[in-house]
Amino acid sequence: MQLEFLGTGAGSPSKQRNVTSVALKLLEELNEIWLFDAGEATQHQILHTTIRPRKVTKIFITHLHGDHIFGLPGFLSSRSFQGGNEPLTIYGPVGIKKFVITALQVSESRLSYPLKFVEIDHSQELFNDRGFKVTTMSLDHKIACYGYRIEEADHPGELQVDKLRQDNIPSGPIYGQLKAGKTVKLDDGRVIDGRNYIGKPQPGRIIAILGDTRQTPNAVVLAHQADVLVHESTFAKNEAKMAHNYYHSTSLQAAEVAKQAGAKKLLLTHISARYTGKAAYQLAYQVRDVVPDTRVVNDFDVIDVPFKK
Repeated sequence: MQLEFLGTGAGSPSKQRNVTSVALKLLEELNEIWLFDAGEATQHQILHTTIRPRKVTKIFITHLHGDHIFGLPGFLSSRSFQGGNEPLTIYGPVGIKKFVITALQVSESRLSYPLKFVEIDHSQELFNDRGFKVTTMSLDHKIACYGYRIEEADHPGELQVDKLRQDNIPSGPIYGQLKAGKTVKLDDGRVIDGRNYIGKPQPGRIIAILGDTRQTPNAVVLAHQADVLVHESTFAKNEAKMAHNYYHSTSLQAAEVAKQAGAKKLLLTHISARYTGKAAYQLAYQVRDVVPDTRVVNDFDVIDVPFKK
């Protein structure tokens, strides 16, 4: 499981940062990639990565401001040209279907795959399938805006082969039955309960990816005990008033959300063009006393999300 950032800027693209998009790479888990937002030129950014558009099966849109959706029609069209035939589902606020369909119809673009829309108008569980549950909750922005919580199911414990060998249990097909937790009878008459040879389940990972927002209790709920929280940081620590006026967050406010939620890692994105070079990294440095594992992400950063130790 990895997060790859395709755009980390706010409002409009700059020479240093493209507008918002992040890919959740679930290649080992599902052989899929999920996109969160698709700002202008997202497909151009993808050209600089190993991401294959046909692997993108779901797109989650946080809100309908242009810096989060203007790259969507182009990506969808290019996916057809690049071997994408599998269905694709777009989740987003009411209006996302009208935006996409209108753009495709006016440009006479035809897709080679089925396109499904799930429009959101309230906090809800979107799905719980194939080992992943995705929940969305409303945030506090100028227009309807949502954050997403991605929860991976716990992984079954591993078969303790060393323990089996110590107990002189012969290898072979029997190991598969024991791993399934079954009770088996050996040739020597012993009855073995597979549950006694399976380690503890490996807790699944949790990621929260939020759209543009002021501080809101829903952000804390979405980020509860998350392994990674992706939070906007449009403004610096000392610009709380401006952040409030523009319905955004400061780096300190993002850190406070992470701390209240018990999130382990905080990734700051949606960085205003006013912060370049060292000034951008200061957004993280100034809040590490609140959340030590905080960093400002850049375009094309790849962040591994490891299992809990």
